[in-house]
Amino acid sequence: MLKQVMEIYELLDKATANGREVEEYLRSRGAEDVVIQTVSGEKGSTDFIKVSIKGREGKLSGGDAPTLGVTGRLGGLGARPEILGFVSDGDGALTALSVALKLVDMQKNGDVLKGDVIITTHICPDAPTREHFPVRFMGSPVDIDTMNKLEVTDDMNAILSIDTTKGNKVINTRGFAISNTVKEGYILKVSNDLAEIMMRATGKLPYVFPLSQQDITPYGNGLYHLNSILQPAVATEAPVVGVAITTEVPVPGCATGSTHLTDIEMTGRFVIEVAKDFGEKRCKFYDEEEYELILKLYGDMKKFQTRGV
Repeated sequence: MLKQVMEIYELLDKATANGREVEEYLRSRGAEDVVIQTVSGEKGSTDFIKVSIKGREGKLSGGDAPTLGVTGRLGGLGARPEILGFVSDGDGALTALSVALKLVDMQKNGDVLKGDVIITTHICPDAPTREHFPVRFMGSPVDIDTMNKLEVTDDMNAILSIDTTKGNKVINTRGFAISNTVKEGYILKVSNDLAEIMMRATGKLPYVFPLSQQDITPYGNGLYHLNSILQPAVATEAPVVGVAITTEVPVPGCATGSTHLTDIEMTGRFVIEVAKDFGEKRCKFYDEEEYELILKLYGDMKKFQTRGV
């Protein structure tokens, strides 16, 4: 899907990038359900975009096949006027929208997935930056609660949260890595099905990045967070897995010239393969029976979906 990645990159890599232009482009290729909502905050505005891809037996068609949510997490595509160009932080949005375009093209060519896929992200070419160790983070014109409200929906039965995760010293490979499954405050074991799909898509052994309990709590509670990749998990009962676009060395989210289109393509192919198998019920994000036993033994952990006492 390198062609789709390059096409979306051309739309996003400019100072005038906006949701309406992306909507028009997706619709010109056959997308039917695209929603744009512009939201303003204290530090500017951004265009949230939601693309719903109807499956042949998905809920949007009156069926019961499960729905996969794919959210591209980011502060912004650019940090203009401070920094010119597409920043590393935009890779999550680039991947998610490339997946949307590929799925639209697949449908046009007769390959319709069984389940629905809902892709969400936001488009902001001039987001603020902020201090963070070991490298500067991208900020956002809107707060995390607004992002979760507009990017996480009740229709999603499982969520892949794609985010640039290069500004750290604990992931040391270039490409992408997945997280443990996170559900309602619990960090569960890594999904074997997702690991198998990752090997299929990459031709390599799977990489899993480390999660701390702090990482799955909401922003704004004063705790350290690796980044916002697991923030969707605080706003849903559905299982969430982070898909981290990674590098061998720490790279700031506000760095330009740091987007590797072949890595985006590989990540996007992984997401497409998960979408195929999840709709067919061949891919589980977690073991339901074991989860029920955990709840029976230890109770719920939903307090970690809140900001605490």
